[in-house]
Amino acid sequence: MSDCSQSMGQVIQIRKGKDVSEKEKEETALQSKKPAHAKTNSIQQIRYVCAIGAMHSASAIPRVIPITHCGPGCADKQFMNLAFYNGFQGGGYGGGAVVPSTNQSESEVVFGGEDRLRGLIESSQKILDADLFVVVTGCISDLVGDDVGAVVRDFQKQAVPVVFAETGGFRGNNFTGHELVARGIIDQYVGEYNGPRTAGMVNVWSLLPYHNTFWRGDLTEIKRVLEGVGFEVNILFGPGSRGVSEWKNIPKAQFNLVLSPWLGLQTAQHLERKYGQPFLHLPVIPIGARETSAFLRAVVAFAGVDAAKAEEFIRSEEDIYYNYLETFSDFYSEYWWGLPAKFVVVGDSGYNLALTKFLVNQLGIIPGKQIVTENPPDEYRDFIRAQYRNIAEDVSTDVEFEEDSYRIHKLIRETDFGHKPPIIFGTTWERDLAKEMKSAIIEVGFPASYEVVLSRSYVGYRGALTLLEKIYTTAVGASA
Repeated sequence: MSDCSQSMGQVIQIRKGKDVSEKEKEETALQSKKPAHAKTNSIQQIRYVCAIGAMHSASAIPRVIPITHCGPGCADKQFMNLAFYNGFQGGGYGGGAVVPSTNQSESEVVFGGEDRLRGLIESSQKILDADLFVVVTGCISDLVGDDVGAVVRDFQKQAVPVVFAETGGFRGNNFTGHELVARGIIDQYVGEYNGPRTAGMVNVWSLLPYHNTFWRGDLTEIKRVLEGVGFEVNILFGPGSRGVSEWKNIPKAQFNLVLSPWLGLQTAQHLERKYGQPFLHLPVIPIGARETSAFLRAVVAFAGVDAAKAEEFIRSEEDIYYNYLETFSDFYSEYWWGLPAKFVVVGDSGYNLALTKFLVNQLGIIPGKQIVTENPPDEYRDFIRAQYRNIAEDVSTDVEFEEDSYRIHKLIRETDFGHKPPIIFGTTWERDLAKEMKSAIIEVGFPASYEVVLSRSYVGYRGALTLLEKIYTTAVGASA
C-alpha cells in the first residue's frame, strides 16, 4: 500500500484514489450481484504498512539508522503508524520520525534521484554517528528506475558502512520489507564467511519489530530463556541486541531458529544456502510454562547442548510460574463466570497462533473465530491452517485470512458465540465492534492506540503471567 493509505485517524480505504464509505461498499457489492462481504479492490482500516515500513526493522538494531529514498510523507507516516499509534513505542536510534530522507519530488520523477541520494548519504555519514546505514526505497525510486545499488556500492568501496534494500510499496507489506532488509544486511555487510561455527550459538528470527506491539519485551524474554538453558543468543533486534557485532556473528552461529509461522523462514533458507547453516523452524511462539518448556526442550534436542542444565533451568522457571498460578487459583476457580466461554483473535499469524494455543490449553476457553491479518504468502497458508487443526489433543479450529476490517467485523458479527459475547483479542479497530457486541477487548496487535508499551511481554514464562493479569483485569473491569 502507498503512504496515502496509512492515515490512522479515519476509516482507511482506497479505490481508484477515492475514499469509500461502508454504505458505498455494500451498494457496489449489491450492484455486482456479489455478497456484501465479497472481496473488493478496497481495504478498510488496514493492519500493516507498505514495504518501506521495514525502515523500522533497520532502526530496531542498536546504532543503525535508516535512510529513506522516497517521496515526502512516506517516512514520517510510517513512524506515526507503527511506532506512535501502535503502543506509543517511540522511535529507534537517531531515527523516529526524522530519519534522513531524500523527499523526492517531481524533479526526481523526471530526472531521477540518484544524485540526491548520493548527497544525502554523504551528509548523513558525516553528521550522524551510526555503525551502519540502511537505505530503503519507496515507490517513486523503484518505479522510475533509480540505480540505488550502484550509488550505495560506490560508498561501500570507500568503506562507508551502508547497505540498501529495494522496498517500494508495490513489492509487498512491511513483513516482506523486513526480509528484504535482513537479506540486504547479510549479503552486503556481513558478507562471506568460511570459518568455524560456535557450538551453542543461535540466531533468532521471530517477531516483526515495531509492528508487534510488544516486540521489545517479547524478544528480551525469548533471549532470557534461551540463555537460561545454555545458548549464546544473537537476538539481532531490540535492546537485548549488541547491534551490528551480532549481525557479523550470524555465520558463526551453530544454527538459525525461526520462531514464527513463516516470518524469517526465507531468511533462514537464504542463510542455509549462503553458509550451509542449518535451521530449526518452530511455528508457535511460546506463551506459558507448557509451551515454553516444550519449546526449550525442542531447541536443546536440535542443538545437542547439555540437557541436564536445561532441565534445571526449566524446573526453576516452572516452580516460579506455577507458584504464582497456585496463589491465583482461588480467584480463578471462584471467578470462572467472569470470563466468556469463547474468544476471538484478530491479528498477525505469529501472535494469533500463540494466543490461541495459550487460551485453549491454559484457560480452557473455546476458540470462536481466528482471523489472520498480515496477508501471509500463499505458499505458507496451508501450513498455518494445519497448526490450528492441532491446538490441543481434542481441540481443532479453522482460521480465516483477511485484511479488510469491514469483512473481518462482518465475519465476527455472523458467528454464533452462544449466550454470551466472546472476549476479543484484537486491535484498536475492534473497539467499536466490541462495544456493539458488549464484549471485552484486549489490544494485542497493530494498531494498539489505547496501550502504552515500554517493556511489556506476553510470551515465555514471565510474559504469560502478565497476559493473565491483563485478561482478568479486563474481565473484572468489564463487570464492574
